[in-house]
Amino acid sequence: MRGKTMSLTKLKQMDVRIKKIKKAAQELKELSGGIQAVDRNASRILASAKMLEINISDLLEINL
Repeated sequence: MRGKTMSLTKLKQMDVRIKKIKKAAQELKELSGGIQAVDRNASRILASAKMLEINISDLLEINL
């Protein structure tokens, strides 16, 4: 946030998008039919989404 205050509204908007990313990556894994490249990349996306959750979604929960 670099010294600027982040509005609660923007945090909520980011939280919604993080959840959409996570859901989309999970759906990709389900649809992949075992294609390893898709599974591995979807797993990487899920790991990144988890870091975003830690940074944004968890922060949002603290502030509510």
